[in-house]
Amino acid sequence: MARAVFLDRDGTIIETVSYLDDCGKVRFLPGVSEAIKLLNENGFKVIITTNQAGVARGYFTEETLREINRYIEESLAEQGAIIDKTYYCPHHVEGTIEEYKKECYCRKPSPGMMEKAADEFGIDLEDSFVIGDNISDIEAGHRAGCKTILLADEDPVGNEQEIARIPDYVASDLGEAVKWIIRVSCKEGRRS
Repeated sequence: MARAVFLDRDGTIIETVSYLDDCGKVRFLPGVSEAIKLLNENGFKVIITTNQAGVARGYFTEETLREINRYIEESLAEQGAIIDKTYYCPHHVEGTIEEYKKECYCRKPSPGMMEKAADEFGIDLEDSFVIGDNISDIEAGHRAGCKTILLADEDPVGNEQEIARIPDYVASDLGEAVKWIIRVSCKEGRRS
């Protein structure tokens, strides 16, 4: 079975822009293409999973979202960094667009997007990783059975109510997270 790294989009590979609605506003975070290339070279599927409530809230259309995701994938591919697929959840219970106004299993912290990718690509979720900048990313990863990495400036441990959502590792950026994944994978490979 395949191994994967599931990446959140905003705040993980690109700068966070409130309700990003235009390709011209996309700014890649430093070192992202190099980190993704390293994952590609080490045999990982690289999959983006992103909550995009802006569709449900009427800030942009699903077609605009697909254009932005395509732009991100193509821009990275030009640098030799391959994204295997992008999954997104356009739903939100507080949406204003009726067809998207709902609670769904694809919205993180639910693991629906990861499970769908696992079915489509033959991914072993227990041998895969989730990287994101929000606790919802970490919780979705835990629910899917993946190892998790939170991108944060400091360790989030301290609130006892958050214990179930503690990541396996805390990294300052995607490059550090990927280096940790490669180290852990090499150690586990030696034990097998």
